[in-house]
Amino acid sequence: MTEHYIQHLFAERIGGFAFGKDTVLYKFEKIKRAKAAAKAAHPDIPMIDMGVGEPDDRAADGIVETLAKEAGKRENRFYADNGIPEFKAAAARYLAEVYGVYDVDKDTEINHAIGSKPALAMLPSVFINPGDVTIMPVPNYPVLGTHTKFLGGEVYTLPLNKENGFLPQLETVPEDILQRTKLLYLNYPNNPTGASATVEFFSQVIEFAKKHNILVVHDSAYSALTFDDHKPLAFLSVPGAKEVGVELFSLSKAYNMTGWRMAFVAGNALAVKGFAAVKDNNDSGQFIAIQKAAVYALDHPEITQDIAQKYSRRHNLLVRTLFDLGFTVQKPKGSFYLYSPAPIGIEGGPSFSSAEDFSQWLITEKQISTVPWDDAGAYVRWSVTFEADGIEAEIAVIEEIKRRMSGTKFIFAV
Repeated sequence: MTEHYIQHLFAERIGGFAFGKDTVLYKFEKIKRAKAAAKAAHPDIPMIDMGVGEPDDRAADGIVETLAKEAGKRENRFYADNGIPEFKAAAARYLAEVYGVYDVDKDTEINHAIGSKPALAMLPSVFINPGDVTIMPVPNYPVLGTHTKFLGGEVYTLPLNKENGFLPQLETVPEDILQRTKLLYLNYPNNPTGASATVEFFSQVIEFAKKHNILVVHDSAYSALTFDDHKPLAFLSVPGAKEVGVELFSLSKAYNMTGWRMAFVAGNALAVKGFAAVKDNNDSGQFIAIQKAAVYALDHPEITQDIAQKYSRRHNLLVRTLFDLGFTVQKPKGSFYLYSPAPIGIEGGPSFSSAEDFSQWLITEKQISTVPWDDAGAYVRWSVTFEADGIEAEIAVIEEIKRRMSGTKFIFAV
């Protein structure tokens, strides 16, 4: 059969002529297939999914009710373009109340986005030319780097290691890379490590950015989800941050609104203006009723505090159980992720050459799903967003994990 001519039209950035012919299975596809096989082999044993990266509950009643009311209003049918003034004002109030950031101009230093993922995808179009560099820690959320490469730029990675508190060692970046760097991506509390940044680290980042003329892009998807008297920390709350960066705030994780697609970019006025210009040529704005529901959410940060308490409780349960099973784990200060070294084998059983090997075994043999990361050491990410309605159900899930894994002697690297 003659190759269809469309096969010859694909852009090189997504593989060109080879697009769609790659037989390599990426880890999330491997996880998906392993889960399907495990369910087929053991239909009577429910899969415990500890790999889900989104909330298990729905948005609060007040948010849903606001959406329902606003969706029925005729005046909300129009294009929103770069956002309604009410949302920008609410975002400014939110930054002040939750993070103590009082100096952000709602008109020139805030712009809404249809989720933080599209914002990260668009920012390289604002700044990256062929040959320019984006610095990214690994492991990471890759969207900013993917679009940097689409535009002919390069990605320079910095490993996140336990020895450094899972913070990137910026001083190790070579000078020739720094001369071509335009963007530095950070994400704290971090996905997947669960690590949190400090004021001291952010201060170092600001000095680094000033010295090398770099724009910092801080992804604050999890910054409001903090536990145990740890206060939410925004990059923009640190003196000098607005001179060198922008910060992305998402309602997805903080308000159980992943599918609603609502976020905002705040910070340096020039960078926000550039983002707005690119965004204006990519979309026509989020549905105004959703923006107004988001206003309600931002004006009620206690909703996030309640969600964080649930995750904190689940972390306590999971940490205690994994510790009893021999894992080296520490409760994070924020996020819903727990990051633990993967075992290298099982006493009297198989060896694991990677976190992916262990994750596949865990799915196949114990019907427990996690996400493996082998980018900077072999680790698995456990998420406390597993489905459970109420405290008793949460305890039951964790006890079932312990029951399934008890009696297994895991071997860890020294």
